[in-house]
Amino acid sequence: MKLGNIYLNYKWWLGLSGVVILFISLVYTNYLATQLAEGERDKIDLISKAFEAINQEDDNLDADLTFQSYVIEKNSSIPLILADENDNIIFAVNFRGDRNSDMEYLERQLERIRADGNEPFIINTAQSPRQYIYYKHSLVLQLLTYFPIVQIILVGAFVVLGFLGFSAARKAEQNRVWAGMAKETAHQLGTPINAIIGWIEVMDSITEKDDEDKQEIIEELRKDVNRLELIADRFSKVGSSPELNKQDLTEVIPPIIDYMKRRAPRQVQFRFEMDSQGVYTSKINKHLFEWVIENLIRNSLDAMGEKGLILVEMSHPDKRVVIEVSDSGKGIPTGKFKEVFKPGFSTKKRGWGLGLSLARRIIEEYHRGKIYVKSSTPDEGTTIAIELPGA
Repeated sequence: MKLGNIYLNYKWWLGLSGVVILFISLVYTNYLATQLAEGERDKIDLISKAFEAINQEDDNLDADLTFQSYVIEKNSSIPLILADENDNIIFAVNFRGDRNSDMEYLERQLERIRADGNEPFIINTAQSPRQYIYYKHSLVLQLLTYFPIVQIILVGAFVVLGFLGFSAARKAEQNRVWAGMAKETAHQLGTPINAIIGWIEVMDSITEKDDEDKQEIIEELRKDVNRLELIADRFSKVGSSPELNKQDLTEVIPPIIDYMKRRAPRQVQFRFEMDSQGVYTSKINKHLFEWVIENLIRNSLDAMGEKGLILVEMSHPDKRVVIEVSDSGKGIPTGKFKEVFKPGFSTKKRGWGLGLSLARRIIEEYHRGKIYVKSSTPDEGTTIAIELPGA
């Protein structure tokens, strides 16, 4: 099973576990709230009967009302209001602070209780008109009704932190794989590069100095070998903390274009444009940044074939440096703009799909910039933009 699929499965299981935990917790919380609500209503029913018994025994001085008084006094959590038929408040208890005697506040509470639809308990008396007990849920039950929201937040935080943890672990493992591959590639390139350098020196020693054609070939071979050494050096730096230095990009990019132009088909045109008023300095690792530009131009050449136009433009908006590489190649479908930067994505039969992925890593993680497909039209061309902080 692929590493990405393993992490994807973990994420699905993590999300599913969070949903199951939340569902069970909500069901149980709802059950507790229902049981508490029923218990409170039973308690108020008992209190109403106690009031009724006391009222009916007002004229009987010998009646033992100890139990009824005890029932009423033991209610220390459920706010209730005793009112007559005209809603005149007779008695109130368990309202916060000193509000038990605040008639204006109690009248508002009575209106709210009646608006909530809680049916009052009727107290029948022998001589006086009916009385009614209105009540609202205790603070514990009120807090319990808000607990599902707390649960949703906690489970959501658990799932999000789990996702972030898995993503961070996956990213760290990918970084280790990238660094290992890059360093191993640099190591493997070292031996053949040194051998090629030796053979070039042998060719130079046996070639007549006045043979300009052969000397030119040898010089171009030296440049290519130097480029290979540079590539190996770039690969060896992947995974380590790159050293960023302030560079003028107007001096960095043109030599790359010239190098690629000499190795491109003759019918491919290159153009470099920029606003002469701008200041194009940024902190970069020169070797890694050059590789990114080379990779973009090489992709453009592959997309165009034997002829076309490659345009490199630079602008300087809002203290940023923007480099755009455009071509007149095959283009990228709209839905693939983000996918082209994923490892393994390639339109070439033998492509590894690592170039743009590594380019994004270099620009976004090392240089704190952005790289993205700005625009692309099938069979017309593509523009890829790089944004770097100015320096």
